[in-house]
Amino acid sequence: MAAPLLQVKDLKTFFFTDDGVVKAVDTVTYDVQAGEIMGLVGESGCGKTVSALSILRLIPNPPGRIISGEIFFEGEDLLKADEEEIRSIRGHRIAMIFQEPMTSLNPVLTIGRQITESLELHLKMDRAAATRRAIELMEMVGIPEAKTRIHDYPHQFSGGMRQRVMIAMALSCNPKLLLADEPTTALDVTIQAQILELLTNLTRELGTAVIIITHNLGVVARYADRVYVMYAGKIVETAPARELYGNPRHPYTLGLLKSVPRLDQVRKDRLEPIEGFPPDLIHMPEGCYFRPRCKFAVARCQQESPPLQVVSSVHQSACWEWPRVVAGAKSVTPA
Repeated sequence: MAAPLLQVKDLKTFFFTDDGVVKAVDTVTYDVQAGEIMGLVGESGCGKTVSALSILRLIPNPPGRIISGEIFFEGEDLLKADEEEIRSIRGHRIAMIFQEPMTSLNPVLTIGRQITESLELHLKMDRAAATRRAIELMEMVGIPEAKTRIHDYPHQFSGGMRQRVMIAMALSCNPKLLLADEPTTALDVTIQAQILELLTNLTRELGTAVIIITHNLGVVARYADRVYVMYAGKIVETAPARELYGNPRHPYTLGLLKSVPRLDQVRKDRLEPIEGFPPDLIHMPEGCYFRPRCKFAVARCQQESPPLQVVSSVHQSACWEWPRVVAGAKSVTPA
């Protein structure tokens, strides 16, 4: 197998606050192959977005700081790149669709100017060529009357259309890697489906690798090739999407899957929520971070934090009791 496009190794990103140190990303390791769609899943506050922002070195300092680790992109360690090098990578070789387009787009610049800026900066296009390319991009993402609307401002677009603009901006320089942070937040389900189909089709055509950051398990089931599950700043399970849904081997993943309503469930069946609350990232529990909420926990879980260990040829889980999770799980393979 070819070397991964992106390799994140033992990444630690902490926030130093008056109340203590928040270990937002704590020794996280994952990789992404060229052309692959990878899903990064977990509850709000588990570190998904911070791990993506760390790739582009966009962590606000203070209070945040990348403490240690390595982030290799096409063989280059991004954490050792100087500011000029990392600026040349942002928006060009690695692009990001931020969570909320209304706060990510500049309200006082036209949509056209916001798209052409990166084309002029990274691809050295003149203003006329960049404008023509911006119109093509807007048409490509399904924005009608692009020649006219290129002169409009963000507030003149609907939420779905603003998200399409964000996708156009992200794909404008044909990046090798796209970070999509909750790309369908606050959109209704019909527009969500349109945006995700558009995004995946465009990235497949361009050969772009994608990290989809989401808490929506349905999105991951439909679009991701491989899934990493995060909990309290750590990766707790990873496997190809169908394998993970059919054979969850961590109690947190199993809990997530059982708490989602399914069309093929008997109507009288009750959902099984995950009891308790995520841990305080400043005052983490001893041993396994998921132990206070876990029905499979044993004495060892309170004393030792389980590493991410190989449980099959394509599957890893950070759970001492993963065989019991397998034995107690019903198949939850998506239809």
